[in-house]
Amino acid sequence: MTLRRYIILAIVTLTSALGDTFLAHGMKQVGPVSLHHLSTLFLALRIPWVLVGIVLLIGFFASYLTALSWADVTFVLPATSFAYVVVALVSRFWLHEQITPARWLGIFCIVAGVGFVTRGPAYTEHPAPESQESAVPLHVCGSIAQRSVAEHSVAQQGAER
Repeated sequence: MTLRRYIILAIVTLTSALGDTFLAHGMKQVGPVSLHHLSTLFLALRIPWVLVGIVLLIGFFASYLTALSWADVTFVLPATSFAYVVVALVSRFWLHEQITPARWLGIFCIVAGVGFVTRGPAYTEHPAPESQESAVPLHVCGSIAQRSVAEHSVAQQGAER
């Protein structure tokens, strides 16, 4: 992996963690939101912490999409799980939340699992189709069973020629 890709993963991690904590800080100023008064959520959009949290989460989404363009989701999601540590630290020291030892242990277990995931390849190589002539688009047939039947028919027609 290149330095640029590590930077993208770091941006995914930080924008996710900071966006979530900014939203949490802003929503604590709003107070509890009832399902019967969802209009309260529109009032939350006037709180700067909520707006900055939304902007950070838009940045997260853009960088996450970028990472998914060159790596498998089974690599990207675990590789960015360090965000759990960042959220815990920011929540503890900025939001003054109490974090039990059991939560710290859970966060440690999740992040420790990243070591197993990141040791493998970041992207699964898929073999190219053998020929375009025998490929039947899935959207044409509608189901895997129909596609299998259609491919079998194409193969038989090719054998008859």
